[in-house]
Amino acid sequence: MTKIDDAPSTTGGRPRVGLFVTCLVDLFRPGVGFAAVKLLEDAGCSVEVPEAQVCCGQPAYNSGDQGAARRIAKQVIEAFQGFDYVVGPSGSCMATVRKEYPAMFDGDVTWHARAVALAERSYELMSFLTDVMGMSAVTASFHGTATYHDSCSGLRTLGIKAQPRTLLATVEGLTLTELQDAETCCGFGGTFCVKYPEVSVRMVSDKVANIEMTAADTVLGGDLGCLMNIAGRLKRLGKPVRVYHAAEVLAGMAGPAGIGDPEKG
Repeated sequence: MTKIDDAPSTTGGRPRVGLFVTCLVDLFRPGVGFAAVKLLEDAGCSVEVPEAQVCCGQPAYNSGDQGAARRIAKQVIEAFQGFDYVVGPSGSCMATVRKEYPAMFDGDVTWHARAVALAERSYELMSFLTDVMGMSAVTASFHGTATYHDSCSGLRTLGIKAQPRTLLATVEGLTLTELQDAETCCGFGGTFCVKYPEVSVRMVSDKVANIEMTAADTVLGGDLGCLMNIAGRLKRLGKPVRVYHAAEVLAGMAGPAGIGDPEKG
């Protein structure tokens, strides 16, 4: 991976980072985006949020609509041109940018080169903070016992496992307890939960049962889709477990309302 000492910068020694907000964060949990900005700035980055950014194109790509996926990818490539790095609080979205974009443009010399250039400087948030910026601790506090769910794309495609745990271990007042089958899918899977709702419900129910076994009062993770799925099932089953994106806790911005909770004054 590229280390920060080897990276170009156009902001007085600070890397210029374009934040890929993601659709779910923008529409359902904007606080995750604000938490990501705080963490990146604390790590020494200059952060910008391009207004021209759109969906990463993953739903279209996974559904076989290659034409739509490529059109969306081109918009993203254009929107993030010129940044030293592109960082997003989602292993799923960033795996699409890093791994799928180059494949989308095989045979197109110009756009393949641009897709590869973007992929090589794009990172999931936790990976970027630890592996690129060298962050090993935060100055946040959160009182509770939490368990962590590893999302499929971040884990299997980007190798994100130790990075969030390294940072969460430094949060004052937080106790981490490992979840049985933490690496097993929660059943969300993007369009999977729509196409196969019965299978999805069974998978997330198994996940909730494992969460109960930890006696944790909080569930953390790095992908909002998975967290919304888990939070929804917890709520339907009447389980009093809070759910947060790890960035919210690491930034000290985990408010009283967790994911799926009604907003509290």
